[in-house]
Amino acid sequence: MSLDSVAEDIREQARAEAEEIREEATARADELIAEAEADAEEILETSEREVESQIDQEREQGLSSAKLEAKQLRLRARREALDEVREAVETRIEAIDGDERAQLTEALLETALAEFDDGEALIIHGRAADDDLLESLCSEDRLSVGEPIDRLGGVIVEGTTSSVRVDNSFDAVLKDVWDDNLRSISDSLFEE
Repeated sequence: MSLDSVAEDIREQARAEAEEIREEATARADELIAEAEADAEEILETSEREVESQIDQEREQGLSSAKLEAKQLRLRARREALDEVREAVETRIEAIDGDERAQLTEALLETALAEFDDGEALIIHGRAADDDLLESLCSEDRLSVGEPIDRLGGVIVEGTTSSVRVDNSFDAVLKDVWDDNLRSISDSLFEE
Protein backbone atom coordinates (compact mmCIF):
# COMPACT_ATOMS: atom_id res chain seq x y z
CA MET A 1 0.00 0.00 0.00
CA SER A 2 1.31 3.25 -0.98
CA LEU A 3 1.43 6.41 0.94
CA ASP A 4 -1.12 7.94 -1.36
CA SER A 5 -3.57 5.16 -0.77
CA VAL A 6 -3.05 5.35 3.04
CA ALA A 7 -3.66 9.11 2.88
CA GLU A 8 -6.73 8.52 0.78
CA ASP A 9 -8.00 5.91 3.26
CA ILE A 10 -7.44 8.36 6.10
CA ARG A 11 -9.26 11.07 4.14
CA GLU A 12 -12.11 8.71 3.43
CA GLN A 13 -12.28 7.72 7.03
CA ALA A 14 -12.16 11.41 8.11
CA ARG A 15 -14.91 12.24 5.61
CA ALA A 16 -17.02 9.37 6.88
CA GLU A 17 -16.45 10.43 10.49
CA ALA A 18 -17.15 14.06 9.59
CA GLU A 19 -20.34 13.00 7.82
CA GLU A 20 -21.34 10.90 10.82
CA ILE A 21 -20.62 13.84 13.18
CA ARG A 22 -22.57 16.19 10.88
CA GLU A 23 -25.52 13.77 10.83
CA GLU A 24 -25.40 13.42 14.62
CA ALA A 25 -25.15 17.20 14.99
CA THR A 26 -28.06 17.70 12.57
CA ALA A 27 -30.12 15.09 14.45
CA ARG A 28 -29.25 16.73 17.79
CA ALA A 29 -30.05 20.17 16.35
CA ASP A 30 -33.38 18.82 15.09
CA GLU A 31 -34.05 17.39 18.56
CA LEU A 32 -33.18 20.71 20.22
CA ILE A 33 -35.36 22.62 17.74
CA ALA A 34 -38.25 20.21 18.33
CA GLU A 35 -37.83 20.52 22.12
CA ALA A 36 -37.64 24.33 21.86
CA GLU A 37 -40.76 24.41 19.66
CA ALA A 38 -42.58 22.13 22.11
CA ASP A 39 -41.48 24.34 25.04
CA ALA A 40 -42.52 27.46 23.13
CA GLU A 41 -45.92 25.89 22.36
CA GLU A 42 -46.37 24.94 26.02
CA ILE A 43 -45.35 28.45 27.14
CA LEU A 44 -47.76 29.95 24.62
CA GLU A 45 -50.64 27.70 25.78
CA THR A 46 -49.87 28.48 29.44
CA SER A 47 -49.75 32.20 28.69
CA GLU A 48 -53.05 32.02 26.79
CA ARG A 49 -54.69 30.18 29.72
CA GLU A 50 -53.32 32.74 32.18
CA VAL A 51 -54.51 35.65 30.03
CA GLU A 52 -57.97 34.06 29.63
CA SER A 53 -58.10 33.43 33.38
CA GLN A 54 -57.11 37.04 34.08
CA ILE A 55 -59.72 38.30 31.61
CA ASP A 56 -62.39 36.15 33.30
CA GLN A 57 -61.28 37.38 36.72
CA GLU A 58 -61.36 41.02 35.63
CA ARG A 59 -64.78 40.49 34.01
CA GLU A 60 -66.09 38.97 37.27
CA GLN A 61 -64.59 41.81 39.28
CA GLY A 62 -66.16 44.32 36.91
CA LEU A 63 -69.55 42.62 37.21
CA SER A 64 -69.25 42.47 41.00
CA SER A 65 -68.29 46.14 41.14
CA ALA A 66 -71.21 47.09 38.89
CA LYS A 67 -73.64 45.04 41.00
CA LEU A 68 -72.32 46.61 44.21
CA GLU A 69 -72.58 50.11 42.74
CA ALA A 70 -76.15 49.43 41.56
CA LYS A 71 -77.06 48.12 45.01
CA GLN A 72 -75.56 51.21 46.64
CA LEU A 73 -77.51 53.46 44.27
CA ARG A 74 -80.75 51.61 45.10
CA LEU A 75 -80.05 51.89 48.82
CA ARG A 76 -79.26 55.60 48.52
CA ALA A 77 -82.49 56.16 46.56
CA ARG A 78 -84.46 54.23 49.20
CA ARG A 79 -82.81 56.18 52.01
CA GLU A 80 -83.66 59.44 50.25
CA ALA A 81 -87.26 58.32 49.73
CA LEU A 82 -87.55 57.32 53.40
CA ASP A 83 -86.06 60.67 54.43
CA GLU A 84 -88.65 62.46 52.29
CA VAL A 85 -91.47 60.44 53.85
CA ARG A 86 -90.10 61.18 57.35
CA GLU A 87 -89.91 64.91 56.55
CA ALA A 88 -93.49 64.85 55.24
CA VAL A 89 -94.64 63.10 58.44
CA GLU A 90 -92.80 65.66 60.58
CA THR A 91 -94.42 68.51 58.62
CA ARG A 92 -97.88 67.01 59.17
CA ILE A 93 -97.21 66.45 62.87
CA GLU A 94 -95.94 69.99 63.31
CA ALA A 95 -99.11 71.29 61.63
CA ILE A 96 -101.41 69.59 64.18
CA ASP A 97 -103.25 72.34 66.01
CA GLY A 98 -106.27 73.19 68.09
CA ASP A 99 -108.03 70.57 70.17
CA GLU A 100 -106.08 67.71 68.62
CA ARG A 101 -102.73 69.28 69.65
CA ALA A 102 -104.11 70.03 73.13
CA GLN A 103 -105.35 66.46 73.63
CA LEU A 104 -102.08 64.89 72.40
CA THR A 105 -99.94 67.22 74.51
CA GLU A 106 -102.06 66.60 77.62
CA ALA A 107 -101.84 62.82 77.15
CA LEU A 108 -98.04 63.01 76.75
CA LEU A 109 -97.78 65.23 79.85
CA GLU A 110 -99.86 62.84 81.96
CA THR A 111 -97.72 59.88 80.85
CA ALA A 112 -94.53 61.80 81.73
CA LEU A 113 -95.89 62.89 85.17
CA ALA A 114 -96.42 59.24 86.10
CA GLU A 115 -92.62 58.79 86.06
CA PHE A 116 -92.06 61.27 88.92
CA ASP A 117 -92.75 61.20 92.65
CA ASP A 118 -95.89 63.03 93.76
CA GLY A 119 -95.06 66.48 95.06
CA GLU A 120 -91.74 66.84 93.19
CA ALA A 121 -91.44 70.20 91.47
CA LEU A 122 -91.29 69.73 87.73
CA ILE A 123 -90.35 71.90 84.78
CA ILE A 124 -92.27 71.39 81.54
CA HIS A 125 -90.54 72.21 78.25
CA GLY A 126 -92.30 72.46 74.92
CA ARG A 127 -92.04 74.35 71.68
CA ALA A 128 -92.38 78.12 71.90
CA ALA A 129 -95.63 78.14 69.89
CA ASP A 130 -97.22 75.91 72.59
CA ASP A 131 -96.43 78.17 75.59
CA ASP A 132 -100.07 79.15 76.17
CA LEU A 133 -101.17 75.51 75.88
CA LEU A 134 -98.48 74.41 78.35
CA GLU A 135 -99.45 77.16 80.79
CA SER A 136 -103.06 75.94 80.69
CA LEU A 137 -101.91 72.36 81.38
CA CYS A 138 -99.76 73.36 84.38
CA SER A 139 -102.67 73.55 86.84
CA GLU A 140 -100.73 71.92 89.68
CA ASP A 141 -98.48 74.15 91.82
CA ARG A 142 -95.56 71.79 91.33
CA LEU A 143 -95.57 72.34 87.53
CA SER A 144 -93.95 75.28 85.76
CA VAL A 145 -93.20 76.01 82.12
CA GLY A 146 -89.49 76.15 81.32
CA GLU A 147 -87.44 77.34 78.38
CA PRO A 148 -88.82 76.49 74.94
CA ILE A 149 -87.26 73.59 73.05
CA ASP A 150 -86.84 72.95 69.36
CA ARG A 151 -89.36 70.14 68.90
CA LEU A 152 -92.42 69.41 66.78
CA GLY A 153 -94.57 69.48 69.90
CA GLY A 154 -95.27 67.46 73.01
CA VAL A 155 -93.34 67.88 76.26
CA ILE A 156 -90.06 67.20 77.99
CA VAL A 157 -90.49 67.04 81.76
CA GLU A 158 -87.58 67.48 84.18
CA GLY A 159 -87.51 67.05 87.92
CA THR A 160 -85.96 69.92 89.86
CA THR A 161 -84.59 67.63 92.60
CA SER A 162 -83.98 64.44 90.65
CA SER A 163 -81.96 63.74 87.54
CA VAL A 164 -85.01 62.26 85.84
CA ARG A 165 -85.92 63.68 82.46
CA VAL A 166 -88.78 62.29 80.40
CA ASP A 167 -88.86 63.11 76.70
CA ASN A 168 -92.47 62.80 75.56
CA SER A 169 -92.06 65.13 72.64
CA PHE A 170 -93.75 64.41 69.33
CA ASP A 171 -90.18 63.91 68.00
CA ALA A 172 -89.44 61.15 70.53
CA VAL A 173 -92.75 59.41 69.88
CA LEU A 174 -92.19 59.65 66.12
CA LYS A 175 -88.66 58.25 66.50
CA ASP A 176 -89.95 55.25 68.49
CA VAL A 177 -92.78 54.58 66.05
CA TRP A 178 -90.47 55.10 63.05
CA ASP A 179 -87.78 52.78 64.43
CA ASP A 180 -90.31 50.10 65.37
CA ASN A 181 -91.99 50.22 61.96
CA LEU A 182 -89.15 51.09 59.59
CA ARG A 183 -89.13 47.62 58.01
CA SER A 184 -92.86 47.66 57.26
CA ILE A 185 -92.66 51.28 56.06
CA SER A 186 -89.82 50.33 53.72
CA ASP A 187 -91.65 47.21 52.54
CA SER A 188 -94.78 49.24 51.89
CA LEU A 189 -92.93 51.93 49.95
CA PHE A 190 -90.83 49.54 47.90
CA GLU A 191 -93.26 46.61 47.71
CA GLU A 192 -90.84 43.95 48.90
